[in-house]
Amino acid sequence: MKRSTLYRLYSAVFIGMCLVPAVCMPFSKADSSKEKRQLAEFPKIKNEEGGLNADFFSQFDNWFSEHFAFRQQMVTADGRLRAAVLGTSPNEDVIVGSDGWLYYGETAADYLRTDTLTQQGIDNIVHNLDLINGYCQQNGIDFIFTCSPNKNTLYPENMPKNYVPSDNMSNYEMLSEKLADREYYLDMKSALLGADASMPLYHKTDTHWNNMGAYVGHTAIMSKLGRESCPVGTSWSVKNDRLGDLAAMIYPAEDAKDAQLYCDHEFTYQYLGHFRALDDVSIKTSSESGQGELTMYRDSYGEAILPFMAETFASAEFSRAVPYIIDGLNNRTLIIEIVERNLGNLQKYAPVMTAPETDGEGAAECADADIHTEQYGPYMHIFGTVPEYNGRIFIKADGKVYEAFNCFEDKLLGCEGERNDCGFSAYIQSAEDISVLVKN
Repeated sequence: MKRSTLYRLYSAVFIGMCLVPAVCMPFSKADSSKEKRQLAEFPKIKNEEGGLNADFFSQFDNWFSEHFAFRQQMVTADGRLRAAVLGTSPNEDVIVGSDGWLYYGETAADYLRTDTLTQQGIDNIVHNLDLINGYCQQNGIDFIFTCSPNKNTLYPENMPKNYVPSDNMSNYEMLSEKLADREYYLDMKSALLGADASMPLYHKTDTHWNNMGAYVGHTAIMSKLGRESCPVGTSWSVKNDRLGDLAAMIYPAEDAKDAQLYCDHEFTYQYLGHFRALDDVSIKTSSESGQGELTMYRDSYGEAILPFMAETFASAEFSRAVPYIIDGLNNRTLIIEIVERNLGNLQKYAPVMTAPETDGEGAAECADADIHTEQYGPYMHIFGTVPEYNGRIFIKADGKVYEAFNCFEDKLLGCEGERNDCGFSAYIQSAEDISVLVKN
């Protein structure tokens, strides 16, 4: 065979291979659910004003790069190759550790103890939790706050060796130190580390704790409340049926299953209303064997703990809504659970509850305060910022003085993602002639 013929054949094969992903696109549907993100949509030729979309070709390039055929198989092959040979991940949201362990990229700063909250930020969170606790004590509410530790906080031994933590205290450590003497605080990290478990309490290829870890957390909460925990039957079994969210992000073409633990207790609680999945914004349950009423504000760590909590309370509501709605929870149990990486949110969104009245003794008017208001149902929501301070902030309205949450409402102020230790936020039934007072 002539050399020129071989060149032509080689070129044809190469071009054909390059065309396969494009030619097969109509027969291949991209699945965004495994990668935990929204894939690019096909761009429009015209913009909102009716003119030509100047960004069409760049948007088309993004759309094509995320929808060509066999993309997930190629991403998986790349992920496996990098993890095995280089010990790295093709996705910045996933950290490849040793012995098959994967960690969530957003927890790296917590692990390294970099970009931590300031001491004022930690004090703000303590102040905010104290205000919630004060309201709960006045209204017969059993209140518990707890923080679910990041996986690499509990299991650092499998993190890559080039991730070397600084000598600073982490947000979790700083907050735990401040809250150590608060009756409402449950140190979940200590509870998990103190558990007698035959296997890890977190999934190897998922962000979250497994069912055993969730049960340990449940028993710690119930013990704090002075109540019996949910029964778990006589034994636990292991099944490889958990689709690890981190594995799915870098190995999307694989059915990457992780080990999950199951107890043999027959749960009797029931879901009320429309139930779709455990990540629903609001889930309500009832249990004939349970006692009392529960409102639990939680994040994704609350999914595995939900069955145990639902079984032990006669009625329960599990919510992922923000802001937390505290008003109207009289004579219930209130639990606030938040994962370590999101602790900063506790000085972002003030809970919806009538701000406590106070005398504001020793506080002085802050003429430079940036004050904003909005109507929020029956409340007047007053929020904004003050110049640098290190104390308490009060709202004076209609001759009365109210204590504000030390919260920087970043979204409402058009500063989403920014951090500011000098924010205030409060909900008042009605307010006119508003001013802000500061006590350093």
